[in-house]
Amino acid sequence: MRYIAEAVERGHISGDGHYTKLCHALLERESGASKVLLTTSCTHALEMSALLLGIQPGDEVICPSFTFVSTINAFVLRGARPVFVDVRADTFNLDESLLEAAITPRTKAILLVHYGGVACNMDVIVPIAARHGIPLVEDNAHGLFARYKGQRLGTFGVMATQSFHETKNFHCGEGGALLINDMQYAERAEIIREKGTNRSRFFRGQVDKYTWVDVGSSYLPSEILAAFLYAQLESRDEIQGKRQRIWQRYHDGLSAWADRYDVQLQAVPANCEQAYHVFALVMPSLETRQRLIAHLKAQGILSVFHYLPLHLSDMGRQYGGQPGDCPVTERLGDCLLRLPFYNDLSAADQDAVIAAMESFDGWA
Repeated sequence: MRYIAEAVERGHISGDGHYTKLCHALLERESGASKVLLTTSCTHALEMSALLLGIQPGDEVICPSFTFVSTINAFVLRGARPVFVDVRADTFNLDESLLEAAITPRTKAILLVHYGGVACNMDVIVPIAARHGIPLVEDNAHGLFARYKGQRLGTFGVMATQSFHETKNFHCGEGGALLINDMQYAERAEIIREKGTNRSRFFRGQVDKYTWVDVGSSYLPSEILAAFLYAQLESRDEIQGKRQRIWQRYHDGLSAWADRYDVQLQAVPANCEQAYHVFALVMPSLETRQRLIAHLKAQGILSVFHYLPLHLSDMGRQYGGQPGDCPVTERLGDCLLRLPFYNDLSAADQDAVIAAMESFDGWA
């Protein structure tokens, strides 16, 4: 609240002011990205990615079917055709063994989602993208500060996007960021973000006036949001420490229960340092999941499922999606469940969730 008040007192709250620059510097330093630009949402950062890659009608973009609609919608807006690929049954990330077969001469981008902040298999995916000369974009909405073999997520592709929506580990209500790792995109990213003008060059003294030079939109968040976000980013170690303890308590408390009832927990490979964004489990059937949701609700506990398969959505079917195309995604859509997970979840409340899980007797 002090930072928000200071932002107002500075008299510049429209964006790209003091706190935006502090956020940029912190994120560049901590992520290892060459350039970071705050945006009004992760969706808008994805839209910027599609513009920067020059996506045109008829282009194909590869994307996991198990993700939020924004991942692919940003590219469909430019006329791209989505090519949905199934995910792995253990990590719920894009199945790298299916990737190469999905590539055609029309493929113009590969979109990755690090589900729950657990990394995709980058040792396989990065070489495939490089071999075919296809840009890789990471939708890292769940994975800020997570790592794969010591390298931060969001730094493997030519660019990546982050979310600061209120459901994320670090938030400002609504917000996002574009991380640029290939600097050939940096100057145009500034232009697109500033309504298609070279305003950033003007403020750096590189031109004596700014004008309309490209397509663009208004993707700058206000300084008030940046001030709120900066305070959260400053407390990143405390926030991540809390979330790690919550995740570990669930894991320790439910692993034996899960084994006993054939419930699957999301796998975290040994080479991944996850972001502790969600605690997800996969029930044996849709019917069992729905009964468990009702059982928990009766005890005042909210549990929710996650993504419905994009290839089976109304829009996905317009692009040819059919049942059976992505069987793992379809199973996750029916059976995945997320437990309450937020920074201030108390140990007592968490123990109550675990006890309620253990008292469930609605097995098929």
